[in-house]
Amino acid sequence: MLAAAIVLDGLVRPRPQTVFAPVGRSLAGLWLLVWMMAALIGLFLAISGNALVSGALAVALLALLALVSNAKHAMLGEPLLFSDLALIGAIFRHPQFYLSAIKVWQRICAGAIAGLLLVIFSLLFVPYLWPHLAGGVLLVGGLAMLAISVRIAPFNALAREPDAYADVRRHGLFPSLLLYWLRWRQSRDPAPCAPVERRQLPAVPETPELVIIVQCESFADPVELFTNPGLALPALSEAKRKAWQWGQLDVYGFGAYTMRTEYGVLFGRSEAALGFRRYDPFLTALGETSYAMPMRLRDAGWRSLFVHPHDMRFYNRDRLMPASGFDVLVGEDRFAPVSPGAGRYVADTAVAAQIASLARDATERTLIYAVTIENHGPWAPEASAEKPDLVQSYLRLVRNSDAMLASLLDEMAALRRPAMLVFFGDHRPSIPGATAPGEALHTPYVMMRVDAAGRIVPGENRRVDLTPAELHHAVLDALLGDAVFREKATNRAA
Repeated sequence: MLAAAIVLDGLVRPRPQTVFAPVGRSLAGLWLLVWMMAALIGLFLAISGNALVSGALAVALLALLALVSNAKHAMLGEPLLFSDLALIGAIFRHPQFYLSAIKVWQRICAGAIAGLLLVIFSLLFVPYLWPHLAGGVLLVGGLAMLAISVRIAPFNALAREPDAYADVRRHGLFPSLLLYWLRWRQSRDPAPCAPVERRQLPAVPETPELVIIVQCESFADPVELFTNPGLALPALSEAKRKAWQWGQLDVYGFGAYTMRTEYGVLFGRSEAALGFRRYDPFLTALGETSYAMPMRLRDAGWRSLFVHPHDMRFYNRDRLMPASGFDVLVGEDRFAPVSPGAGRYVADTAVAAQIASLARDATERTLIYAVTIENHGPWAPEASAEKPDLVQSYLRLVRNSDAMLASLLDEMAALRRPAMLVFFGDHRPSIPGATAPGEALHTPYVMMRVDAAGRIVPGENRRVDLTPAELHHAVLDALLGDAVFREKATNRAA
């Protein structure tokens, strides 16, 4: 069983750079794997009382995790992370978000193996007490050895800095899952966000009284994705020419992990400051709400609304957003159900209409933060296409997002009040056979400003490439005044 575990771990990508992959994992990783396997076998033995079944179940679980990790690596460019296990419940509530990463034959095999193991388990269950007790002893012993090991050298020095790709290659998937979970558990909430000293806002242009921030699902420039100038998005191109500021948004993942970008823009804390919390910052964000943009605007008299046409329980938004200072949550109950044949998710046009309505009704300084969903993968082939072409499906939807950008600019101008629109993509799309994870992760962003007459104020039309956390501070600087240098040198890293 141990040999099977070592082989399975050696097959996980990224693999060691050796001829025989498992040999390339570190001895420390191998040691942890041995005791993880012992504890796992002990758990199943305590339940079943059958040593053979317990070993088979333990190996099967490792095989399942290896399969999922490799599928994720192929699609998103990173291995399975400890934080992914927190999404198990969401997989059952929203399977369309996750199962696309696993091929049909892989799903069939996984289901068949699971069913077979359940049958074997029921047939080979041992009713005698002593094997179950032995399993309990093995479980406790394995956990005890792990608890002792991670507290002493050299294990307590492993994975001190977050680099999942390198650590999986060096120590293996299963030890890395354990080590990263431990490092995450050891992280602490930051001190409450300190007041920021800011320079006085200039008289010109007028300070925005309305801010609309749109986090657009899978919004990326098709010209860059597919190296085809003919695919340029007209509204995005026009917005870049007239923007107050625009550039690349250097997001923190490929093809998924909306919450990483969302957290960065809303909370403004960098990946360096987050440490091991960076992989799913929403898991710990309730302890960091003083950093949230709505909280920082509240003292200046701003009201904040959060718009998302989907289940707010996803990523715990139903609890996190009110705690972060949002006064109103506009969720899926405020949108008409998607009609048959109109796609799987609420259209960007409907979100734009809702934003426009909220903006018209706003009588005080208001922040509207919207998260779209229409262009969420996986993409289905166009019904009218002669042959399957997922790219055409994506292009149709990203053009809808581009039309949303144009519509919001028109609506904002019609309000005749100083306003700002920030529009950006949360991550690039992962389209099988068309896009793949690589060095380029960025999406576009634009910051547009209009005056009280509804005219676009281009300013210097600066191109500034930012991280999501830096975009957070750019928005606050535009609304509250530039932070002084010493604040930028300290809190912006926080």
